Amino acid sequence: MSTRSGSAGFEGRYVPLFWRLFIPNACVLAAACIVLIVEPANGRIPSMVGGLTVMLGVNLLLMRRAMDPLRRLIAMMRDLDPLQPGRRTLATRSRSEVTVLSQTFDEMLDRVETGRRESARRELLAQEEERRRVASELHDEVGQNLTAVVLQLERTIAGASADQREALIRSRDVAAQLLEDVRRLARVLRPEVLDELGLVPALTNLCDRISVPTGVAIETSLRGEMPPLGPDVELVVYRVAQESLTNVVRHAGARRAEVELTASAIDVRLRVTDDGRGIADPAGTTGNGIRGMRERAVLVRGRLTVERLPGGGTTVGLDIPVGARP
Repeated sequence: MSTRSGSAGFEGRYVPLFWRLFIPNACVLAAACIVLIVEPANGRIPSMVGGLTVMLGVNLLLMRRAMDPLRRLIAMMRDLDPLQPGRRTLATRSRSEVTVLSQTFDEMLDRVETGRRESARRELLAQEEERRRVASELHDEVGQNLTAVVLQLERTIAGASADQREALIRSRDVAAQLLEDVRRLARVLRPEVLDELGLVPALTNLCDRISVPTGVAIETSLRGEMPPLGPDVELVVYRVAQESLTNVVRHAGARRAEVELTASAIDVRLRVTDDGRGIADPAGTTGNGIRGMRERAVLVRGRLTVERLPGGGTTVGLDIPVGARP
């Protein structure tokens, strides 16, 4: 059954809100008129005040009960975060226009989240393809040219005079450093270890490459056997770990960090924890790095959490359901 036909069938099984308010009010007013006809007030002010109080109380109760689902729906719409999908309106027992509105809003959220996920998937795939192309050019063209320069300088140094040798050695060292920087950038742009060996060896290699030059001690707790994960899911886990460790090195002022990857029958969990100063904006409303990680998590139906620890430090968590596909 289509969404439109399902909603149409649902609409025909409830009493419209107009009649739910009109009929009780009409009954109360009719009862008040009957009382006045049978026993006119004749100056009995307390009776009229009591009747008015009852009418206002009944109206207040009916209006509050009828409008409460709409109030909850408005609050939910106001607090909705596109980077935290999956939230839906609370089902109400009584059926009304508000119930149909809530159901229609949920259906709209399904369509918006699906469209957003597909759009993010196309964008990230294009981004990763461009990274792969740039990494290949750096490795195959720039890297090879720099290798040739280093080798040429080595041969020139061997036959150079003592006065020229010092300058040539400095030039060779600069060219060798440039070659190493190019290779490092190529690995950052596209991790070959991830494609060739899988997620766990790639994360181990990532931690080693970040720990050695920066001096940040990175402990790893990586489960060797993972459930079958698609290449997109593995890439998201790797990129979140990479961005988290980059933030640790650049902004946290941490001395140690821990990367933990575990799996269960329900989900795959990544945790990156550091002992630094703690993130100032756990919601990620000001930093592109955290926002980018949230968007990647949405791509694979995962959930990203960023928590500032009480004693200092930050924990970045990524939970991805087993079997999740973009």
